[in-house]
Amino acid sequence: MSDTHLPRGSRRLPDACVERLRTADAILHAGDFVSGAFLDELCGLGPPVFGVLGNVDEPALRLLLPVERVVEVGGARIGMVHVGGARAGRPERLVARFPDCHAVVYGHTHIPEVVRHGDRWIVNPGSPTERRRAPTRAMAVIEVEAVELRPRLIDLT
Repeated sequence: MSDTHLPRGSRRLPDACVERLRTADAILHAGDFVSGAFLDELCGLGPPVFGVLGNVDEPALRLLLPVERVVEVGGARIGMVHVGGARAGRPERLVARFPDCHAVVYGHTHIPEVVRHGDRWIVNPGSPTERRRAPTRAMAVIEVEAVELRPRLIDLT
């Protein structure tokens, strides 16, 4: 997931999102948690949480989260970063930034997408809480078997 921007008023994660997170092997968050309290809330769901710093995250998160990272999940290497850069050339840049990864997860745009670039997956899970210009609120699920990945978007509207 990415771009949760929590807490904000009475906004919260959709129940369908929370259900999937509780049963996941790992939770990957591509930045813009906004608060350490929300990071703690995610950690309380059970699975290990791996996150990267977003551009609107509070200063305390700057001490906890890297700008980019690589995680291993089920034998697959997944690169993570918040800002993927300009749309033109984005897949090429992300693959070059994480050359040893099977997939790259990024956020920032709130626009969900799953794109195959050569033999790599580029995944933006969108935002489960704030649609903005995206067609829906969303998250992504990446099923991993050995190094074979099957990413898919989940519509949360």
